[in-house]
Amino acid sequence: MALDDTQVFLPELWASHARFRANKTALVCGDQRLTWSELNTSCNRVANRLLEANAGKPAKVALLMNNSAQTAVVLLGIIKSGACVVPISTMLTASQVASLLTDSGAAVLFADASTQALADAALAETVHKDQILTVCSCSRRGRWRALDDWLVGAGEGEPSVHYNLDDDFNIIYSSGTTGTPKGIVQTHRARQHWSYSNALELRMDHTSIALATTSLYSNGTWFMLLPPLFVGATVVVMEGFTPASFLELVAREGVTHTFMVPTQYIGVLESDNLDKADISSLNYMLSAGSPLRQDTKDAILQRLGAGLFELYGFSEGFATMCRPEQQHKRGSVGTPVIGFDLRIVDEDGRELSAGEPGEIVGYGGGLMKHYHNQLKETDAAIWRDERGRTFLRSGDIGTVDEEGFLYILDRKKDMIISGGFNVFPKDIEEVLGAHPDVSDVTVIGIPDPKWGETPLALVIPVAGCEVDIAGLLAWANERLAKAQRLKSVELRNEFPRNALGKVIKRELRAPYWEAL
Repeated sequence: MALDDTQVFLPELWASHARFRANKTALVCGDQRLTWSELNTSCNRVANRLLEANAGKPAKVALLMNNSAQTAVVLLGIIKSGACVVPISTMLTASQVASLLTDSGAAVLFADASTQALADAALAETVHKDQILTVCSCSRRGRWRALDDWLVGAGEGEPSVHYNLDDDFNIIYSSGTTGTPKGIVQTHRARQHWSYSNALELRMDHTSIALATTSLYSNGTWFMLLPPLFVGATVVVMEGFTPASFLELVAREGVTHTFMVPTQYIGVLESDNLDKADISSLNYMLSAGSPLRQDTKDAILQRLGAGLFELYGFSEGFATMCRPEQQHKRGSVGTPVIGFDLRIVDEDGRELSAGEPGEIVGYGGGLMKHYHNQLKETDAAIWRDERGRTFLRSGDIGTVDEEGFLYILDRKKDMIISGGFNVFPKDIEEVLGAHPDVSDVTVIGIPDPKWGETPLALVIPVAGCEVDIAGLLAWANERLAKAQRLKSVELRNEFPRNALGKVIKRELRAPYWEAL
């Protein structure tokens, strides 16, 4: 008789924490607090009911819910059932939601009171709508089953599921900042790597208290979900983010770790509540989702603390990290996270030397399995090294220095070619971001009859500031190289963003180019 293959999977690890840390707080959201025992039992009920409905492994189960304790329970319960969870952004239109339901082939759709109308409109356009089981955390209506009623009598024991490392764990649909969203399929193997590598990098253990400030349907939010759950820590989930509520939660819960996108950091730094807030417990802060301007990074280190990690990566499963002890490498996004490797390649796929700009390609334990239903796109994303290993193309332009530190120049699709020169918007954004009247800035390329395209700066002013546009334009152009100089500056109240705060530049560019 042979011993089992004793690989411990994430759902089994959560069950272990429930057994040996039963009364420790596992999840906090709003006025709800669940111990590890309560969390695991609640997740088991969801998992077992899905299995009874033949919607556990290997079904696809969609989640269209805003942040709540119930959302977290359903999300983890889907995973415990062995099903592949498909988190869907609640910021999408009904047609977009319908396309993702159809593409994923979802067997079940979970919604809540705030998303039920959106879900109904999406289902009306979904090809296989009649085969989808619909469950809502609100009361029973029409085709919808009420979650509480649906769970009555569900088993509380561990679901009878045999997990495999190659099983589909989730389909995360990309933000679509540069085009149509693609379904990124990750396995249990990849998500285990995500859990332990980021727990180690972010220095988490069972005493940690991690604050999730962004939507649970977003891949980046899982930095404050899977790694802390891996080590048996406590996860605090914000129902909705404001700088004031963030500061209050840090003080009340003794938060040790958090993840925020740059726009959230800017909001906290500009908050009137910051100077009197107790953030003494906040040891480690992660920034990701979009580039962190150097002036914002400096302000975080000065006012929020030295424990700043800046992560660069893509949802397909690659990341580098600039750790607190690496902050002397100004402008760098650090070196690969544990278990990853990177290269810089040119247009012809040739590997480039240190200091040469090219496309960033990444390899490692967290890589996706493939793009769902998109074989050609999967093939196009692959670059092979001299050993035949499959690296993923990022679509980002960067360089590495002699020590292997990565510097991001810009998105390949966002690069501006003006008069034959490559202009990187990020360089211009760094200059404008240093102006005291500028809260946030993004730079796009617009048509120009002489140069082909030229940079335009879109600026969100600091609250209460009356910006002299001509003066700001002159100030910036004095500090920019000739090819970088701005044609004009426009003021905006906000930018279109994805769930992690990344500016959707294609929407900003469209009005200027569609007129041609």
